[in-house]
Amino acid sequence: TLNALGTVTPLSTVVVQPQIAGTLEQLDFKEGETVKKGAPLALIDPRPYEAALAQYQGQLARDTALLGGAKRDLARYNRLLREDSVSRQQRDDQQALVEQYEGTVVTDKAQIDNARLNISYCHVTAPIGGRLGLRQVDAGNYVSLNTVGGLVTVTQTQPTSVIFSLPEDDLPEIMKQLKAGAPLPVAALDRNMKTTLAEGALETVDNAIDTSTGTIKMRADFANGNDALFANQFVNVKLLLKTLKNAVVIPEAAVHSGTPGDYVYVVKADNTVSVTPVKLGPSANGAVAVLSGLKAGDTIVTEGADRLKDGAKVTLPGRAAQQ
Repeated sequence: TLNALGTVTPLSTVVVQPQIAGTLEQLDFKEGETVKKGAPLALIDPRPYEAALAQYQGQLARDTALLGGAKRDLARYNRLLREDSVSRQQRDDQQALVEQYEGTVVTDKAQIDNARLNISYCHVTAPIGGRLGLRQVDAGNYVSLNTVGGLVTVTQTQPTSVIFSLPEDDLPEIMKQLKAGAPLPVAALDRNMKTTLAEGALETVDNAIDTSTGTIKMRADFANGNDALFANQFVNVKLLLKTLKNAVVIPEAAVHSGTPGDYVYVVKADNTVSVTPVKLGPSANGAVAVLSGLKAGDTIVTEGADRLKDGAKVTLPGRAAQQ
């Protein structure tokens, strides 16, 4: 297990900005509530844009009628040209007029589409699903594309992520596991490391090591179904790098360091203790794995070892190593 300090970082945070200028007529949300993508958030006065739409629709009707008349005249000019009753120049001028009106109609339709788009912008909706922050502007104010702070911020909370850093020495084993497709469980704990707030998995590793610290950033994703993780929250992170099967686990308090390295006091059948060197593995929650030196069933001393030496007799029973 690898330990680190991490920061809850939303996968997506959006400042809701007006896409059109106008008077903010109403706000349709409660601060702090969770909304879905597309939920209505605010209404900007649409009347100026509705009036513009009506104007463009009138222009389209007028120009469509002019185009129809010009096309009928062009048909007559073509017939008269075949009868040599008009000049080719007159026919060409009428053809140019038809093309001019066709371009005008295209422009009118584009203006109508733009007016409808502006009206849709008056209805402000949530760009993503997530938790709303505090409102940045009140109804009745004039807003525009450059409104400072926008209307409100939406932060995605489900799922969310935690960014943390680990020493570069741990990177080879982590990358080995990721490339093998093995999921690496990650737990986010509170400041006291007593309560697990959420459980997730390592998602990705940054592309460069920070030379000033010798660490590399990583991101773990969490479903966060109970909303226990808040944006920018500091949490303790535990990454389970690998699981040791059938490992002997003992309390960390039973391990001592000295001339033989790491060792424990093993209680023998005659109630004497023996200094036994051990090779330690990963540790977590006050316990440590023993890779070699002990076997399941061995009795070890966990308290009062400062008064012991090799071969000393003990009268209190020790604690059996756990498997």
